[in-house]
Amino acid sequence: MTSAPKRVLLAGNPNAGKTTLFNALTGSQARVGNYPGVTVERRSGTYRVGTEDIELVDLPGTYSLTARSAEEAVAIEAVFGRGAEEPSAVLVVVDSTSLRRGLYFAVQILETGVPAVLVLSLADEARGLGIALDVEGLMRASGVEVVAVSAAKNEGLADLALALSRTLASNASPRVPDLDCPEVVSNALDALAEKLVDLDQATPHTARALARYAVLAGDESDEPLACLAPSCVPLALEARRRIEASGIDPDVAIVGARYALVDAWATTTIGLARPERARTEFIDRWLTHPVVGLLVFTLVMGIVFEALYAWSAPFVSLIEIAITAIQGVVADAIPHGAFRDLVSEGIVAGVGNVIVFVPQIAFLFLFVTLLEDSGYLARVAFVIDRLMRGVGLHGKAFVPLLSGFACAIPAVLSTRTIENRRDRLVTMLALPLMSCSARLPVYVLIVATVFPHDSAHHGLVSTGALALLALYTLSVAATLTAAAVMRRTVLRGPTPTLLLELPPYRAPIARNVLRAVNDRVKSFLTEAGTTILALSIVLWALLNYPQDTRLEARFMGEVARAEQMSEGPARDAAMAVATSAAAESRLEHSALGRLGKTMEPALAPLGFDWRIDVGILGAFAAREVFISTLGIVFGLGGGDEASQPLRASLRQATRADGSVLFDVPTGVSLLVFFVLACQCMSTVAVVRREAGGWKWAAFLFTYMTVLAYVGAYVARSLTLVIVGA
Repeated sequence: MTSAPKRVLLAGNPNAGKTTLFNALTGSQARVGNYPGVTVERRSGTYRVGTEDIELVDLPGTYSLTARSAEEAVAIEAVFGRGAEEPSAVLVVVDSTSLRRGLYFAVQILETGVPAVLVLSLADEARGLGIALDVEGLMRASGVEVVAVSAAKNEGLADLALALSRTLASNASPRVPDLDCPEVVSNALDALAEKLVDLDQATPHTARALARYAVLAGDESDEPLACLAPSCVPLALEARRRIEASGIDPDVAIVGARYALVDAWATTTIGLARPERARTEFIDRWLTHPVVGLLVFTLVMGIVFEALYAWSAPFVSLIEIAITAIQGVVADAIPHGAFRDLVSEGIVAGVGNVIVFVPQIAFLFLFVTLLEDSGYLARVAFVIDRLMRGVGLHGKAFVPLLSGFACAIPAVLSTRTIENRRDRLVTMLALPLMSCSARLPVYVLIVATVFPHDSAHHGLVSTGALALLALYTLSVAATLTAAAVMRRTVLRGPTPTLLLELPPYRAPIARNVLRAVNDRVKSFLTEAGTTILALSIVLWALLNYPQDTRLEARFMGEVARAEQMSEGPARDAAMAVATSAAAESRLEHSALGRLGKTMEPALAPLGFDWRIDVGILGAFAAREVFISTLGIVFGLGGGDEASQPLRASLRQATRADGSVLFDVPTGVSLLVFFVLACQCMSTVAVVRREAGGWKWAAFLFTYMTVLAYVGAYVARSLTLVIVGA
């Protein structure tokens, strides 16, 4: 039998070059980023050390062992050996260009008593900045192996393997840093450590470090303490209160002692010859300027938005053409009937509903990755954070929100750059209110139907243009308001603090960028895509079944007779009439058609009748399906937002009492409903995937539906007053 390989952790601050080192040591395909929070999962690979293969685990980047996010909790649990065997050693990656910041985290790792090697990364950049490091001096001060490396250039990797080999082979107990804390603090920590050992929560060599972690994290009452059983939480809180009762702030005492030790180490090991940061500082002076920085970001996001909305359009069109062609092949290959409809309209169209998002997702993550890896996105978060904090959003939420104008699917996926789960949830639950591109065709159809083209406001701007502007303004206002309300209610918590560094500017590596885009697209297709496909097939079935067999037989007979006619305009017209009548009948008697009629009393206060209700239900497949569904309901067999026959049919549509269906109040009500409603099952599916279950997806659908109903009712009531006046 062969024993399991030794397990070594790779830990360090975000953006310290940790994942690049992981790739160099394991040859892994892991994602490389130049932005805090990119590495959000543990990744493992095989690392050859001498004649032995070890398991190297890449942990999420973190600044400390005090859990402020789910990612930090993952790192803490791994270091303390929770959920797996204790690690054999830890490679602590410290950015050579920011030694003091990295050493603070290194001290916490060393406190655990786990064998460690300090890896001074980005050694080539440090040399370029004129920073001289005394590796031997730091080794004497810390008591552990220290190696300077440049993973991108394969410098120092052989020395690192030797240092790790010596550390793993050593039987000596690691030297634990001694913090100079007040006596009251030391006594309280010693007492807590003993209790943790007695309760089997820690080993003697990890108990002291776990006690410090518990006391420092003890004020996070709204979050569970990672690595600590619920029964031990009161002990940690009691130790904290004991220290505070003596008039000492435990945070200041413990953190201050750590920084004092770091300063002592750094002062004797850092030599600064001639730092050359002029270029970075000059660029930052403009990119982080409160006015110029916003203007530059507006230009950059304009390009990104254009890519999502316009550059992706040809690829989307090709996908739609391909899906239509495949449906044609299916129609020719399979005899007319239920099975052909299932394959063509259910499965093939469902696959189309999934892959049609791929161009937008690919473009979004291409640009986001380029901005991350170049170091620019960190500057954006810094500039935008002040604005976002006003509504309780994180600075990094701005890019997902703006991306929501194009499509909520990639926008929800891009919230992964937000480290804290609560901040991430607030963002992904608010951004579907941003008016995505799929809403635009609906806006155009309804506005063109309700407001004549020749109407203008004061002879300058058309009423339709003002209506579109009002809709997008409402969208932004609703998004920010929803975020502010959620931050103060269901996701209550402190205003998010943006903690990040401004990394040096680096040229993105094409291989890593393309790999990141490929990974995100693949993740969407295999995870969210399967849910979307399943829901598409279910929705197709609800739009087509059950059927009235007598009516179905009659219409199918008419279709068959039309098919037997000689080819020409007459045959095409007959086929169109027969197919349209069949589709209209099938829709009216389908489950959704009947549901639309059942819903009619509930939605009547909004000015909707059963035909509009069916269109709304059909729009769950995709918002623009509302248009083709209306085309079927009104006997046109489909249509788009530019269809003049469809617009004419809508204008001429009347209610049972003979009144106009699409009058101005109903048009305004329907527009507001589409701005605020969650009419996209794909978005719900992706939120379910990213939030980790149906709880928050159901909450999203519920609150947006209620908001849409109330908003549409208020809009219709106000419009009736204005029109009546």
